[in-house]
Amino acid sequence: MNTSNDSNYRFSVLPGTRDHRGFFIQETTYELDDISDSGWAHICLDSHACYYVDPSNIKANR
Repeated sequence: MNTSNDSNYRFSVLPGTRDHRGFFIQETTYELDDISDSGWAHICLDSHACYYVDPSNIKANR
């Protein structure tokens, strides 16, 4: 599921969300890039700041 060309996939993360390495990530809006085969959601703040997070920690923006 690669959605990097579709700007409709904007998400916020829940408070206390950690990336796959255990570091807290900023509570802001991200673009969903992909869901990996192992189940991690790849989200990006911009072209340089991307993270793998548990998909249950993201919520769609309205």
